[in-house]
Amino acid sequence: MPMTYEQYLDEVATLLYERYEQSEKAAIQLVMAAQADDFFSAHDDDPSMCTLERAQADARAVFRNYGKA
Repeated sequence: MPMTYEQYLDEVATLLYERYEQSEKAAIQLVMAAQADDFFSAHDDDPSMCTLERAQADARAVFRNYGKA
């Protein structure tokens, strides 16, 4: 079942915190950086993309692409 866009971003941040050992602040900053880079634009346009499975994949991608800073 899809989540709201806000719930989805919260889930990605939670996964970054839990699985990638980021602080809460760092996890939120990674999500914000990805969001500023339009990483989540399609999710906002198509709420059916906001699933737990997609959040898990996107958390990996966000950490890989934005977690190196």
